[in-house]
Amino acid sequence: MSTDDPTAVRCTGIRKHFGEDDARVEVLRGVDYLVRRGELSFLVGPSGCGKTTLISVIAGLLGTSAGEVSLFGRNLATMPADERVLFRRSHLGFVFQQYNLLQALTAAENAAVPLLAAGMRRREAVDRARALLDRLGLGARTGAYPRQLSGGQQQRVALARALVHEPRLVICDEPTAALDHATGEAVMELLASSAVHPERAVIVVTHDNRVFHFADVIAHMDDGRIVRSEAGPKGSTPPPPTPCVPSCISASSA
Repeated sequence: MSTDDPTAVRCTGIRKHFGEDDARVEVLRGVDYLVRRGELSFLVGPSGCGKTTLISVIAGLLGTSAGEVSLFGRNLATMPADERVLFRRSHLGFVFQQYNLLQALTAAENAAVPLLAAGMRRREAVDRARALLDRLGLGARTGAYPRQLSGGQQQRVALARALVHEPRLVICDEPTAALDHATGEAVMELLASSAVHPERAVIVVTHDNRVFHFADVIAHMDDGRIVRSEAGPKGSTPPPPTPCVPSCISASSA
């Protein structure tokens, strides 16, 4: 791939099934999906249409039954296992719908995990995580444990964990689902400002039409396929055919 290729994510003919024979379920049915660098792409569609499976495949959390996924010109499936782990650790941030916070760690320690895994000194990693949590309105809660946080607060800790190491690709599964409108808007502003970087891209799976105005591109999914892509309200140009971090964020939470 040319170094000036603007593509961040390219999915070609992705198929994924679970089970075999009479128990076989086809979840992805030949997905073609492209996300460009510097782009905030929304992936929308009805529940059960395959959105979470698709982003799990893109992130390398699930393998494919057929087809190919490349991230910034690299095919994760062809990498040796140790190289794939290092690539994902440095290039990918993922916000899970269930948060997956470590109960024995504070909010700041949870958010610092990617930096600690990369070998950064603990004090520096936690200080950087605290600064990001402060911008997310959690400055007074950085020492709290997950059980002491509301769902909305845990959601923002998970977001900080995904962004703290400045990955090239950020993938979010329903990042505003547990948030009130004002906090959801602030979180989306943070994600949108992250996507502005010319070497970075953000994918957001969402049902929340309150935040659609942040999208550069909206890809509509149904029955295991991308059925159409269109420029979002924020996008200045239509997507190619396919077969500012806020200085202060409200501390309100769901």
